[in-house]
Amino acid sequence: LFSILANVGDAKSLIIHPASTTHSQLSDEDQRKAGLTPELVRLSIGLEHVDDIIAALDDALILI
Repeated sequence: LFSILANVGDAKSLIIHPASTTHSQLSDEDQRKAGLTPELVRLSIGLEHVDDIIAALDDALILI
């Protein structure tokens, strides 16, 4: 259900890893200063049915 993309201006749910995508041009130190950690992910919730979103997140979180 979730796409792994850097574009967060969409109607579908997305997940990104800012440290390796949108903020990859920053040094590790600058990322830390900005509050970005290696384990941080950003969820952008779209217009899918809430039950589908919750199920997709549950399925993904079981894997980590």
